[in-house]
Amino acid sequence: SKGVRFSALSQRRNIVVVTDEAHRSQYEFVEGFARNLRDALPNASFIGFTGTPIEFNDKNTPAVFGDYIDTYTIGQAVEDKATVPIYYEARLAKIKLPEDKTPKVDFDFDEVTEGEEDQVKENLKSRWARLEAMVGTDERLQLIAQDLLDHFDARLKVIDGKAMIVVMSRRIAVDLYNKIISLKPDWAGQADGNGAIPDEIGKVKVIMTGSASDPKAFTDHIRNKTRLKVIEKRFKDPNDPLKLVIVRDMWLTGFDAPCAHTLYTDKPMRGHGLMQAIARVNRVFKDKPAGLVVDYIGLADQLKAAVKTYGGSKKTQPGIPVEEALAVLKEKYGIINDMFHGFDYTGYFSSKKSACLAALCGGVDHIYAIEDGKKRFFDGMTQLNKACGLALHLEGARDLRDSVGYFQSVLQNMKKYLTTGKSDEDLNTAIKQIISKAVTSEGIVNILDELGISKPNIAILSDEFIENIKTSPYRNLQLELLKKLINDEIKSVSRKNVVQSRRFSEMLKQTLNAYQNRTIDSITIILELIDLALHMRDQPKRGAELGLNEDEMAFYDALIDHGNVKDLMSDKQLALIAQDLVNAIRNSVTIDWTAKESVRANMRLKIKRLLKKYGYPPDKQEDALLSVIEQAEVVCRDWSSAV
Repeated sequence: SKGVRFSALSQRRNIVVVTDEAHRSQYEFVEGFARNLRDALPNASFIGFTGTPIEFNDKNTPAVFGDYIDTYTIGQAVEDKATVPIYYEARLAKIKLPEDKTPKVDFDFDEVTEGEEDQVKENLKSRWARLEAMVGTDERLQLIAQDLLDHFDARLKVIDGKAMIVVMSRRIAVDLYNKIISLKPDWAGQADGNGAIPDEIGKVKVIMTGSASDPKAFTDHIRNKTRLKVIEKRFKDPNDPLKLVIVRDMWLTGFDAPCAHTLYTDKPMRGHGLMQAIARVNRVFKDKPAGLVVDYIGLADQLKAAVKTYGGSKKTQPGIPVEEALAVLKEKYGIINDMFHGFDYTGYFSSKKSACLAALCGGVDHIYAIEDGKKRFFDGMTQLNKACGLALHLEGARDLRDSVGYFQSVLQNMKKYLTTGKSDEDLNTAIKQIISKAVTSEGIVNILDELGISKPNIAILSDEFIENIKTSPYRNLQLELLKKLINDEIKSVSRKNVVQSRRFSEMLKQTLNAYQNRTIDSITIILELIDLALHMRDQPKRGAELGLNEDEMAFYDALIDHGNVKDLMSDKQLALIAQDLVNAIRNSVTIDWTAKESVRANMRLKIKRLLKKYGYPPDKQEDALLSVIEQAEVVCRDWSSAV
C-alpha cells in the first residue's frame, strides 16, 4: 500500500512473478504496489500476460516487463478461428442530428480509462464535462434510442443474439434506458408490488456502480455483486430474453458473453480501451459469423489506429467496413440466385398456399436436377447464411431479403425432409429463418404437403401415395424423397435385423449406382425404388406366415444367410431353431454381457448346441454362429436395458 516501505523478502534470483492483465498494474514505481513488490523481490524475473499492451509516457508494458517473448495478434486469432472477425458500421450520420448539435470529440486529450468519470484529472474535467453534456442531450439520445432499436430489430431478424451499449457516463446510461423503455415499454418487464422491476425479468438493463449519494433516478440501476451476478448469468444465457445491456466501463474487460454479437458505442475510446471493448463481441459462438461494432460517436480513426497496433500483419483484421460485408453478401447471393436461373419462384410470395408450395417443390426439384446441385447449393447457402448474419440488416440489402427467405426455405426443407442426419436447427443455430410473407402467413411451408403425406415412412406407404410418386412432375424431388425414406427405413431395420438391413443397403446401392452411371433414367429408378420400398414394407408379413415374431424373424434371417441352407433344412426346422435361440439368448443376457467374456462364451456354447441339436449343416455352423452373435448384440440392447 502507499506510504509503506517494504523490506526485501528474498534476494533469490530464481523467483518468477507472473502478472495477468499486465497493462493494468505494475507501474506505480514512485510509491505503490509495483515499488513494494520490486523492493520485496529485488532479483525476481517479471513476466506479464496481456491482450492489450500499452506504451504511454507514464505506463509502458514492454518497459516494465521487457521485450515481447511471444505475440498472438487479433488477425492470427481470427485466422485460427479462436475469435470471429469484427465489422464496423458508422451510424453517426443516420441519427440526422443538426450539425450545430453534433458533439465534436477531441481525441488529443489524455487517455480516458475506466473508472475516471468521477475522478478525472483536474485539467480534463471541464472538457470531459462539456462533451458529456453535448453527447447526452435529450434530443440526441432520443434519436439514438430510436435508431438503435430499429437497427437491432433488423439484426435479430437475421441472427439471434445480444448486444451491449457503451456510453460515457452513468447519467447517459440511465437516460438512454428511459428512452428505450419509452419506445419499447414491454422491454422493462412487470414491476413488483414495491414498484421495482425484478432482476430476473426484462429485455434491457443498465450495468453500473453507485453510492448512497447518487441521484434517486440511479437507484433502480445500482446493484450489489449478488444482483449483478443474476444479470450476468441472464446475459450469458442465449435463451434468456435479456437482449441489451447499457454499460459505462463495467463488463468491458474480463467479461465474456459469446452470444453477444453487436456493440453499440457512444463513448470516446481509443487504444487498448477500445480493443478491450470490441473484444466483447468477437467470441466464437455456434455459427456466429462475426461481431459488429456500431459507432454513434465517431471512432473510425481510433479503431484503425488500434488495429494497426494490435491487429498484426494478417489480412484478416477487425474493423472491416460493413460495406465490404454487403459486397460479400451480394456476391454470395448472386451465386445462389444463378443456380435458380430459368426457374420462376415468384409464386412463393403469393397469398395462395398452392402457389407457394408449387414454387417450393419446384425449387427443390430444380436444385436436384443440377449436376452435383445438392452439394453446390448446401455449400453456397452456408456462405450466404454467414454473409446474411453480417449484412442482411443493412438498408442496401433490403431488396434481397425476400429472395433470401425463399432460398432458406428451400434449404430448410431439403435438410429437414430430404437429408438423413442433423436438422436445419442443429446446423444453423445462429442463422434464423428470414422472415418473408410465406413464412409469416403460413408458418414453415412443408414441401411434403404437395406430395400428399406429411410424415412419410415406409410402413405407411399407401397405394395412393405410390401412384402420386409415379405421376408427380417433381421427379428429382420424388427421387430424393424415396432415397431418404428407404435410407431411414434401412437404419430402422438395422436396429432389429442385421441381415435384412445389409441386404436392403446392397439393393439400394446397386440401384443408385446404375442411375449414377446413366444406365437407367429417372423414371426407371423411381419405379425400382418404389419396388424396393414396397418389398421393405411387406417384410413383416413373412414372420406371420412362419409364426415368428419380429425378434425371432431376425434370427431366422441370420440362420438362412449362408449358402443353400434353405435347400437343406425346412422352414419349420429353421423357425424352431430361431425360437429356441431367442429363448436361450434372452435368458443369458445381463446388462454388461457384451463386456463379460465368460457370459459371451456361455452364450456361444448354447448357440452351438442348438445348431447341432437341430442338425444345422456342420460346415456352415461357424458362419451361422458369428451371424447369430452379431444379431444378438443388436436386439439385446433392448433386452439388457430391461434386465
